[in-house]
Amino acid sequence: MKNFAQKVQRFLTSEDGPTAVEYAVMLALIVIVCLTAIRSIGTNASQTFTDVAAELGS
Repeated sequence: MKNFAQKVQRFLTSEDGPTAVEYAVMLALIVIVCLTAIRSIGTNASQTFTDVAAELGS
């Protein structure tokens, strides 16, 4: 029982778990920001190409 209590105490004082979760959350946020930026740039580029094509066609 003493061994189990020591393992629980070690687990509660260990910072490896929370650090990994923090890194995962940061990575998820970075991915979301990158995808949003790429989507926005793609939409703007598509609109620009459409405008240029319309000007060249007329």
